Amino acid sequence: MSNTYIPVNMRVETIAVEDKEKALRTFDLVFVDEADGKRFTYMPGQFCEFSLLGKGESPFGIASSPTETDFLRFTVNRTGSVTNEIHYLREGDTVGIRGPLGNWYPVEKFKGGNVVIIGGGFAFTTLRSLIVYMLEHRQDYGDLTVIYGARNPDLFLYKDELAQWQKRDDLTLHLTIDKPVEGWTGMTGFVPAVVRELAPSTENAWVVVCGPPIMIKFTLPVLAELRFPDARVYTSLERRMKCGIGKCGRCNIGSKYICIDGPVFSMEELGEIPETP
Repeated sequence: MSNTYIPVNMRVETIAVEDKEKALRTFDLVFVDEADGKRFTYMPGQFCEFSLLGKGESPFGIASSPTETDFLRFTVNRTGSVTNEIHYLREGDTVGIRGPLGNWYPVEKFKGGNVVIIGGGFAFTTLRSLIVYMLEHRQDYGDLTVIYGARNPDLFLYKDELAQWQKRDDLTLHLTIDKPVEGWTGMTGFVPAVVRELAPSTENAWVVVCGPPIMIKFTLPVLAELRFPDARVYTSLERRMKCGIGKCGRCNIGSKYICIDGPVFSMEELGEIPETP
């Protein structure tokens, strides 16, 4: 946008409740001023600062794809004061958006290769953006494999879309839950164990991992066991961000700032960052 300090106005177009506990809600927003929408360009993996006047702002990954030009989608987990206020929004309400911020998944590098996408929990938002983007540019990529885990079936995001993806013959989707649940016919097991069991091929393959930090921590060694090179494994880091533009200094790792140098990094890049004393 023209000024990253100033939010643009967006209107809540639709709201979808993602889980039985109503802690996860998906908001589709449209620009109040069409000119703002024309200036707003982004790529899968980027995020925005979502603000409510007088309440504050929080960063959220963009769940919509750049190929979906009619709206911006954000899925918000109710975990704190700002997210609690966001959950009180109703269709037609006005909110502020700053962005897009950060870098993105290297979709140009992925072209011509096979892509393995590994996600967990409600961090699946930017992975949805990536998947929808690649499906819209399907001819540019080889095999697409998605491994997505949740604690229980109710906590999968975008269930209708997942059902549609399972029917496609140009995408392989593996869903897994942590523990057996009556009526569940999919896989059971934590994501790292499922990745080891499925053992996706490393041939001309790229990997994207996004999820809770504990999931990433135990999935990365499995990928190393399977001999995926660090330069071909990308992850999107979750770290406590505030300003989104590298000024407040809350999200640094060594000399890198998650909000401007990331949130997307290859494991090779992360390995080159000196440890903080």
